[in-house]
Amino acid sequence: MRLFLAIAGFGCAFMAATPLTVSAADHEAGVPLAPSEAAGVWTVESGGRSICTVELGTAKVGAGYGAKASGACGDTLKGTPTAWTSTRDGMSLIDATGQPLIRFNRWSNSLFVSHTSSGVDVQLRRGGKAS
Repeated sequence: MRLFLAIAGFGCAFMAATPLTVSAADHEAGVPLAPSEAAGVWTVESGGRSICTVELGTAKVGAGYGAKASGACGDTLKGTPTAWTSTRDGMSLIDATGQPLIRFNRWSNSLFVSHTSSGVDVQLRRGGKAS
């Protein structure tokens, strides 16, 4: 019985310590994107393939900051982004009328994910070729 209690106690202690380790590994998950962190080229991916790139800027454009997409993002983003804005837990790409096209939740410094109704996630990853 003592051995069982010792093993159970060790398991509980391990489980209690694990979330601290995981959350300490990436302190950026769920945090709004700041303009200073956004500047540069990001790649839009879906279904395991690159769709297009979006260059995020730091200059104010309307209610957000400038964004310029390369060619064929339309179907994935449901429009052409001209700006981006921070959200509570990530960022959103917006069109010329100020309407949100797609919202991304921040998973890390270089990865944002949008869960779509079709079940196929859209990812925004830092890096890529400028348009």
